[in-house]
Amino acid sequence: MLTKKQKEVLDFIKKFTEDEGYSPSLQEIQNHFNLKSVSTAFYYVEKLSQDGYLQKEAHAARTIQIENEEFIESPYMAEMGLDSISIPLVGSADCGPAELVAEENVEGYLKVSRRILNKMDGVIALRARGDSMNKAKVGGRNIEDGDFVLVDTDYRSPRSGDLVLSVIDGHANLKRFRIDRKSRQIKLMPESTNSRHKPIYVSSEDDYMINGKIIAVLKK
Repeated sequence: MLTKKQKEVLDFIKKFTEDEGYSPSLQEIQNHFNLKSVSTAFYYVEKLSQDGYLQKEAHAARTIQIENEEFIESPYMAEMGLDSISIPLVGSADCGPAELVAEENVEGYLKVSRRILNKMDGVIALRARGDSMNKAKVGGRNIEDGDFVLVDTDYRSPRSGDLVLSVIDGHANLKRFRIDRKSRQIKLMPESTNSRHKPIYVSSEDDYMINGKIIAVLKK
């Protein structure tokens, strides 16, 4: 998982290379981010290289290459599932009563295989907290405490039965979206081995919105 700063450095290297036709020097990375020393810039480049995002020739200037660009363009890498994309991690959502807020600030990035996702734009990741959805399955994987949940935020008009990320009075939660056939009231249903979890009934007085559909689960 990339930190926010690592992602910023990676994006800067990519844009610089696209604009200038060659990669930035460590000094240019240091100056751009106002880092304390060239050693700090070297640390970020080295870490990104170790994690497979970059390639760099030792003791040679301007030899940084974006490794993921080769993954994306290579059918062999795609077939092997080695091509990947970075999904922003935006906080946590509880799997019990709506108590934990999903932070808007990006905490870091998850490197996700393109075989898992058929889209990139509008997808975010959150940590699941609690056990009220530990019987719910997405792609054969249960949503358990500490797992990463991928959410398509472009999906804002759920159908009854969808697994969704919703926000009630500023608090994020993961539940099964249901519409009562008789009353047409919205219910957010738990699916848990723990019987203490109860449905959340949404009324017209609640500050409520759907923030997306759960499309994948990455185990912790």
